[in-house]
Amino acid sequence: MNKEKMILNDGTTINLETGSSLTELTTVFTDWTAAASIMPKLTEENLSKVEVQNGEGLNRGNYTDLVLQPGSWKEKADGLYITISLREKTEIEKRLDAVESGQQTQDGAISDLGETVGKMAEGSVQ
Repeated sequence: MNKEKMILNDGTTINLETGSSLTELTTVFTDWTAAASIMPKLTEENLSKVEVQNGEGLNRGNYTDLVLQPGSWKEKADGLYITISLREKTEIEKRLDAVESGQQTQDGAISDLGETVGKMAEGSVQ
């Protein structure tokens, strides 16, 4: 039987044992070393676009702007079971991201303007 998959923005594929909801995505690793090769990829950038496929490889859901929440883990005889918990960003979080992005643009423009004014004061720009 084929397993469901979660595909992150960078193309990383995580095989899922269970995927009943975004808050309960369980995957199995042979040990902590194997988990350490995948779990650090659950970054804000990689969670900005996520696809979940069913066992036949058909799209079960596309998600954007996900946030990693505390999950759980359990060691069993057949492997390390890690339950990943995700949620969609709230409207407030999305607005804050937009404000921060706009602030970076504004900071860059102010810096450029400051350089130009400085050059004008030195007489190098007419």
